[in-house]
Amino acid sequence: MLKRILTSVVAICVLVPALIFSGTIVFPIAIGVVTLLCLYEMFKCAGLQKRWALLLPAYVFGAVAPLLLRYIENTSWVALLSFIVAALYLIYVFAFVVWSHGKLLFGDTMAVTLMAMYIVAAMSSILYVRDFDEGGKYLYLLIFIGAWITDTFAYFTGYFFGKHKLIEDVSPKKTVEGSIGGILFCVAAFAVFGLVVDTWFDRDANLLLLMLSGFVISLIAQIGDLIMSVIKRHYQIKDFGKIFPGHGGMLDRFDSILAVSLGLGAVCMFSVLTGIRLI
Repeated sequence: MLKRILTSVVAICVLVPALIFSGTIVFPIAIGVVTLLCLYEMFKCAGLQKRWALLLPAYVFGAVAPLLLRYIENTSWVALLSFIVAALYLIYVFAFVVWSHGKLLFGDTMAVTLMAMYIVAAMSSILYVRDFDEGGKYLYLLIFIGAWITDTFAYFTGYFFGKHKLIEDVSPKKTVEGSIGGILFCVAAFAVFGLVVDTWFDRDANLLLLMLSGFVISLIAQIGDLIMSVIKRHYQIKDFGKIFPGHGGMLDRFDSILAVSLGLGAVCMFSVLTGIRLI
């Protein structure tokens, strides 16, 4: 427990400067670095980390995508480019599987390729939310708040009150009570966040929509956590890495964040269509 707490404190100390400079080039570079580490851990768990010819395009685009989102003003061009790159990379991976003479298993290779696309899209979505509009510099913080509040309070609620297993064959320690606790505290945290930006930052937060988003985001965070547990069980590993003592690798810490960032990215797109803003 002590090791986990100390590691969390150190991680927050590293994260805070990146958030402070989120309006500068520091932020997309930091996201690119984290993306590369997540990709490496995903490829390593499948035993593909040494196949550089297969993986290099994913690494390159994973590092460049956040910079494209920040510095190409027309995001529709970035979306089109991403679609083209993803399609071509799939064909590229297909070719490797076909000519591997059975050395690359189709199921595992395609599963890891899909997860690589998920990682790149989710990490880039953090920057998309940050630069979405004037309220983005506040809104993107909900990615981290939603993921970490859910994870922290699901753990403690489950630890003290958990009696009914949630999905034992995927994650034996998670409980229904913990899941509910994570949701309730996430909803409360989103409401408090809205009040804070209203009071001290002169924003017009939609508290009701924020609380509803907190409920949905907490569910998404837990699904993001559980899908990574499914992958670890499939490859029979405890953690994706050892970067964070007591916590595991980068993917172990960003499992919920990846899912939440896509969720909030979808909320931003929804607001474009409807004109309804969270903040």
